[in-house]
Amino acid sequence: MNEPLVVNSSVVIPARDMRWTAVRASGPGGQNVNKVSSKVELWFDLASTEALAEEVKARLAAAAGSRLDTEGVLRLVSQETRDQRVNLSLARERLAELIRAALVRPKRRRPTKPSRGQRERRLDDKHRRGDVKRQRSTPPD
Repeated sequence: MNEPLVVNSSVVIPARDMRWTAVRASGPGGQNVNKVSSKVELWFDLASTEALAEEVKARLAAAAGSRLDTEGVLRLVSQETRDQRVNLSLARERLAELIRAALVRPKRRRPTKPSRGQRERRLDDKHRRGDVKRQRSTPPD
């Protein structure tokens, strides 16, 4: 499956930016696990790809976390099924989802101030609480 990855209508990741290998999966599975290389490791060269803008690369690198190595290569692993092709398509779809999430520019937070009513309610609550604590104390002699 050396074909480009279509993320959406405007973003296509060329095949040269990705590579994959199949290895033996871990865990239970008997002879199938011991004989068949169905686990797929997909590598995406995030640092040198030209298909994504720099700000998208930065957001994707932040979202990737420990899956990104020091050279800027993103590694995705899939071993859910016993079929190598299905695992490869699952890993490719996971990569596409990560890229789609990174394409969305987060909204800037606009700091707001509490309203006058909120400030008054807060102060009233503080006064009420203070009164309760004052009533608990022992009266002076």
